[in-house]
Amino acid sequence: MIISMETGKIVVVDDEKIVTSAFKTLFMVEGFENAAFFNNPKDALKYLENNVPDLIISDFLMPEMNGLEFLTEAKKLYPEVSKILLTGYADKENAIRAINEVGLYRYIEKPWDNDDLIINIKNGIERSYLLSQLRQKITELEAAHKELEKYSHNLEKIVEERTADLVKSNAKLSGIITNCADGIFVTDNDGNIEQANQACETLSGMSEENLKKINLKKLICSEKSDIIDTINSSDNNEFFIRDCSILNLLSNVETPIDISLARISDKHFVGVIHNITEQKESDKLRDDFIATLTHDLRTPLLAAIQTLKFFIDGSLGEISDKQKVLLSTMQKSNEDLLGLVNALLEVYRFDAQKLVLCKTKFSFNSLVTQIYNELKPLADRKNITFKLEIPNDNVTIFADGGEIRRVVCNLCGNAINYTNNDGEVIVSFKTEVNDLIFSVQDNGNGIPKEDIPHLFQRFSQGTSQKRSTGTGLGLYLSRQIIEAHNGKIWLESKLNKGSEFSFLLTDVVTEKNKIAEKV
Repeated sequence: MIISMETGKIVVVDDEKIVTSAFKTLFMVEGFENAAFFNNPKDALKYLENNVPDLIISDFLMPEMNGLEFLTEAKKLYPEVSKILLTGYADKENAIRAINEVGLYRYIEKPWDNDDLIINIKNGIERSYLLSQLRQKITELEAAHKELEKYSHNLEKIVEERTADLVKSNAKLSGIITNCADGIFVTDNDGNIEQANQACETLSGMSEENLKKINLKKLICSEKSDIIDTINSSDNNEFFIRDCSILNLLSNVETPIDISLARISDKHFVGVIHNITEQKESDKLRDDFIATLTHDLRTPLLAAIQTLKFFIDGSLGEISDKQKVLLSTMQKSNEDLLGLVNALLEVYRFDAQKLVLCKTKFSFNSLVTQIYNELKPLADRKNITFKLEIPNDNVTIFADGGEIRRVVCNLCGNAINYTNNDGEVIVSFKTEVNDLIFSVQDNGNGIPKEDIPHLFQRFSQGTSQKRSTGTGLGLYLSRQIIEAHNGKIWLESKLNKGSEFSFLLTDVVTEKNKIAEKV
């Protein structure tokens, strides 16, 4: 119930009509338009059953029911409505009793002062208004309290259910981690082990408590990269490290592994160790089979090629032109097959680490120029602008000349083969201190970004847009050769703009001499 002070409803009860008439006149003068007047308290009570007042004014002495009795009944209907009792001087004691029993707001003696009466009426309406607002707020608070209790009860139930789910999930996760066949560990950025599962204990030969006392560097052996440096020198959140091993500190035996690392916080990583012993053995059996097969194929292929040469050059007698064409085609096919066999053997030698680099000092300028002159007729055949941009210094490097030549030939040959007619291929190299950077740039069709990571893998057959008819071993072998020199090979490419293959050899430049100008 909201009460407006300006439109407050007043109920006046007095058995004397002259008094109620006086109130009507006074209210008319003061602007109180919403008022009901009664000369019988019972009539007033009937009216109050269906109408909510803001103020009740009642005489004390009335027939059938006095003011105290009337206000008592009115209180039952509207306990918070302000009530004023009109009394004579002799009725003060009854008025005081009404204050205590009925909760009377004021009693006013007859005859009253109109100004004082009006002030009490306004204050009474305001009191009813404030009490009504207070009751409304209390009701809202009680409702909110009940909702809060309900929510609190539901929240406790939800927390219990979620806690039970978390405990169950945690137990399941703990069981998975504990019994996982792969080793799982948690380390900080410095490589200090903070947690490890049973598989880590088995691989390392140490208990989790002892593993917490050592650093990852002591446990993981890798010739190609330092795990801790890899973690701290990169902005990536995930790493995959190949060609490493874990040392069993009890038996002093190394087990080949791959490691996956992922950052779980600013200061911690989780690592998964995968034992690849069986994979290594399987790869070795496969590679040994391929190596044996390809090695045994070389002798009959060489014999077939030589025999075909005898036929073609007329050593075994004259042959017709048609026979010569057919035999030449057979010779070319056998030579291609021999090239594939030789490539497979080279890959095997690198993978098995059975190839020992024969490093010597040689002029890199001479090597690149010689390859350029050999390949230029192929470029001219496709009307490709074939440029050679080399420094004025004669650069001498210390490396395996035969293997580096194989890489340069492969990169330059690929650029010519995959560049469209009337295109352009630029071969260049430069030195930075003692490092050598070689590049082959073309303006061909380019390579999709998603295909670039696969190009240096074994048997890569071009891109998803265009397949190659080659062996798919050239770039893989080139990568193996460069990495065997502790170098790096990479590709930068944009679709419809071209590609640039490059490799870096570190600390190989031994001399840089100025080339004498021709007179």
